[in-house]
Amino acid sequence: MDKMRLPDAEQLLAGLADVMRPDVTANTALVGIYTGGVWLAERLHQGLGLALPLGTLDVSFYRDDFGQIGLHPQVKPSDIPFEVEGSHIILIDDVLYTGRTIRAAINELFDYGRPASVRLAALIDRGGRELPVAAEYVGATLVLPSDKMLALEKDIDGKLGLSLYNKNSPGQ
Repeated sequence: MDKMRLPDAEQLLAGLADVMRPDVTANTALVGIYTGGVWLAERLHQGLGLALPLGTLDVSFYRDDFGQIGLHPQVKPSDIPFEVEGSHIILIDDVLYTGRTIRAAINELFDYGRPASVRLAALIDRGGRELPVAAEYVGATLVLPSDKMLALEKDIDGKLGLSLYNKNSPGQ
């Protein structure tokens, strides 16, 4: 396959913030999904000037494929430092693919309480859904072969970028 030109993650993030801004209110909370979703949520939280503190989720124990893939070596603690009950929450993920990560995030989120609403923002929607999950806010939609993995990366200066990998390549 020829080298695919990937969009600029920083530009996509700025566009995502612009699309979300009209829907953000005083009781909107952002919850980022580790790892890339947290990076995005941190930047969006600051850029949108939200009052409620930022939440983070590590859905490792909530995934339906936990028994098959095992535990990720760097499990992070989830942290929801606001009252979930009655809140309007926007879940933030880097790449929306099968929908299984989002299902796991919603399951975990409901363990904290019943939000008034849950919306989804994703930097990239790459299609390939296995569950009926759709993002309300999307930075870009990409069509990728199923043997490829798209990853959001952050350099030492905090700049975000996208990389494309073969799914079963060493080190993945």
